[in-house]
Amino acid sequence: MTVQNMYGVVLWSDANAQKAVIWCEDQGELAFYTPCEQSLHDAPVLDAGDLIQFDVVVKQNMRKATNPQLLESSHSPDLPANLKSSQPADAKGTSAQKVVDISQYFDAKAEEPLRRSG
Repeated sequence: MTVQNMYGVVLWSDANAQKAVIWCEDQGELAFYTPCEQSLHDAPVLDAGDLIQFDVVVKQNMRKATNPQLLESSHSPDLPANLKSSQPADAKGTSAQKVVDISQYFDAKAEEPLRRSG
């Protein structure tokens, strides 16, 4: 079992059950998060639109998110609605009118070089 570190945006969450569905930066399968019993009380509360960093593993042909770290609350609050309003290709193969690229929801800021004094 390989663990991979990843960034993602929460598409759906249930605060009471502490469950979430996450759109991953690699745009592969969605990842599902449910805290294990021993970390149930330590788990962060995740809301739709939150930007998180997490570990992902594949178990029983499903991507499972573990160890989520909240990076920015409400980072992309419009993402779930944008995805919902996107129209898939029809039976004739006509492409969708809207395409949502997850990279636009991540700030790809260049890191500033360290400056030395004296």
